[in-house]
Amino acid sequence: MAKEAKPETPAADVAPPRKSKKLLIIVAAALVVVLALGGTAAFFLMKKHNPEEGDDAEAVTESAKTSKKKGKEALPVYVALDAFTVNLVPESGDQFLQLILSVEVADIASGDRIKTFTPKIRNNVMMLLSGKKASELLTKEGKEKLAGEIRDQMNAVLSAGTKGGEEPVKEVLFTSFIIQ
Repeated sequence: MAKEAKPETPAADVAPPRKSKKLLIIVAAALVVVLALGGTAAFFLMKKHNPEEGDDAEAVTESAKTSKKKGKEALPVYVALDAFTVNLVPESGDQFLQLILSVEVADIASGDRIKTFTPKIRNNVMMLLSGKKASELLTKEGKEKLAGEIRDQMNAVLSAGTKGGEEPVKEVLFTSFIIQ
């Protein structure tokens, strides 16, 4: 008698060869490294352009100093002042002037000086404005003359007690000018 052949086991019953987890760990580690580098780069790029940071003013100061040393023209420095609201000299009933202005200064130190002397500057500008008539201020020439007078008032306050011939306030710019 012939020996009975053992039935062969089907291929489905055979366990598949074990896959290495080494490849999975390498891929996961590479993904973590790439995400960390991307997050770090995004953090530094966002931090560099954030205007609310306190170091930004120092960076502007340093860039202004280095550009002056190289002979390049420094970026302009502007200081915005709070709104002025005054009664004008009456011509035909009560009239009011609401004025918002910004000032171009020679450098950041002059801008800081304006902030220091703000009460005195505001007082002098208010006194100047309250002595004006609406008819004087309606024309372009009247506004230009007023800007020059305000600049002179501010330079008088800022130049008191300092040496040097350069005026700290270069130009007065009106950002809002309303007469009612």
